[in-house]
Amino acid sequence: MNSTTPLRIVVLVSGNGSNLEALIAGCATGEIPACIVAVISNRPDAHALERAARHGIPAVALDHRGFPTRAAFDQALRDSIDAHAPDLVVLAGFMRILTPGFVAHYAGRMLNIHPSLLPAYPGLHTHARALADGVAQHGASIHFVTSELDGGPVVLQGEVPVAADDDPARLAARVQRIEHLIYPRAVAWYAAGRLRLSNGHATLDGTAIVQPQRLRLKDIEHADLNV
Repeated sequence: MNSTTPLRIVVLVSGNGSNLEALIAGCATGEIPACIVAVISNRPDAHALERAARHGIPAVALDHRGFPTRAAFDQALRDSIDAHAPDLVVLAGFMRILTPGFVAHYAGRMLNIHPSLLPAYPGLHTHARALADGVAQHGASIHFVTSELDGGPVVLQGEVPVAADDDPARLAARVQRIEHLIYPRAVAWYAAGRLRLSNGHATLDGTAIVQPQRLRLKDIEHADLNV
């Protein structure tokens, strides 16, 4: 890639694709200096594939149920991704645990968003677990993908308040609002060459991210994406 060639992104999805829509919008406006060259889903019925097709982005269904092992699926997924020669792989609601070899192949160029303020609540059912614990704040985290589930270096977080009358669905909807703001921001950082993984540590503008920036919903709804 050179200064005149937009960064190429492949997005992996499993479901509705609302974060995908936010990334597409960011690329369309130029806020993210990149282009999404393919969207790949392990679920043929994922609505995210319809979103991609509607925007003229190649939409690929690769059903994991058709493969005898996790490793076999990951190899096919890797081949499908690499056919599009991406600079960055973005997981946007991709509900598969990836094998270590797959993760190593994309080391330093694969991002994920997780619906909690990591390291709290890795894994599934994050909103219900947060409510059960009675926390006052919840949110989402963007991190580089490593072989540790939801354990890679966190680069940016978004925080939302937990209301007394929240249920998991209501809290999830509030978290999604901030996801749609912080994920394009982090991808824009990467596309601009500002965000990198170096010696196992996330760096922003060449400085190690020791404590990830945590943004509140009310602070960033009208903020400059590239700040």
